[in-house]
Amino acid sequence: MQLFSSLAAFAGLALAQNAVIGLPTPNQTVASGSDIIVQIQRPNSLTGSTEMAVAIGLVSCIHRVCQSASNIMGSIVYNGPFDPAYHETYLPPYQNFTVTVPFAFAAGGAQINVAHAALLGASHP
Repeated sequence: MQLFSSLAAFAGLALAQNAVIGLPTPNQTVASGSDIIVQIQRPNSLTGSTEMAVAIGLVSCIHRVCQSASNIMGSIVYNGPFDPAYHETYLPPYQNFTVTVPFAFAAGGAQINVAHAALLGASHP
């Protein structure tokens, strides 16, 4: 089983307003083919918004410098609804996603990228 380190060396990269990666922790080592929990946090804002979706991608950074999520998403491991909720009083609303690291994912540094879609200024009926 291959291991790669620094999965979240640049954790917190998000392609949208106010979505943050809470887990995994920076420099966490995981094995290809294993399941990991990716926690996407949605910090409070004064602007009303309605969550739509997130996409989570994994990209290898062993042959080049990791790039912004706006340039590359990598291997998409989740694409679907996003419904963050409060769980602990000391954390912003979040949702955990269990994703599988692809078996063929190269060993070495990697990055998690998140694309987040929300309607700003919208409210639920």
